[in-house]
Amino acid sequence: MSKKDKNNKVEDPQVEDQATSTAEGDVETQQEELKSPEEQLQDQLVAEKDKFMRLFAEFENYKKRTTKERIELFKTASQDVVVAMLPILDDFERALSHIEDDKEAEELRKGVLLIYNKLQNTLEQKGLSVIEVRQGDVFNADNHEAVTQIPAPTDDLKGKIIDVIERGYKLGEKVIRFPKVVIGQ
Repeated sequence: MSKKDKNNKVEDPQVEDQATSTAEGDVETQQEELKSPEEQLQDQLVAEKDKFMRLFAEFENYKKRTTKERIELFKTASQDVVVAMLPILDDFERALSHIEDDKEAEELRKGVLLIYNKLQNTLEQKGLSVIEVRQGDVFNADNHEAVTQIPAPTDDLKGKIIDVIERGYKLGEKVIRFPKVVIGQ
């Protein structure tokens, strides 16, 4: 190189960074070499203990998660059967409402009511519960399914539930059918 090249020399920052990191690596290697074999073994032991504790904690979390999932599965394992039974429950309710209109069918009403109560009790034992919705409750799209809107009979029923078309049900804590309602506009 000529004198001119040496004076106008531009240093590359990447080359400088590589040299610095190599020097730092050399210092660490030298420090490890300065440690006694006992200190090196102690460092390895601490690293292995940390690794073991992390693996143990991860395994415990896995066990808790799978146990929780298994419990949820058992709670909702019968969901398909219960969902298939809901239309039958609805039919019983409709039958009871029509039989009540007929004064002569008292014995028939008692028999249908007996079967309806037995079915309802069996489903409740399996975790089924009714979602309570009343006329005048505030409509919430997260909890109700609006079937239609009609003009509100009074101003205080605007945006509120006017009629419940179909009851909603939960199985455990999971909603399996939202209540179908008519709301006032």
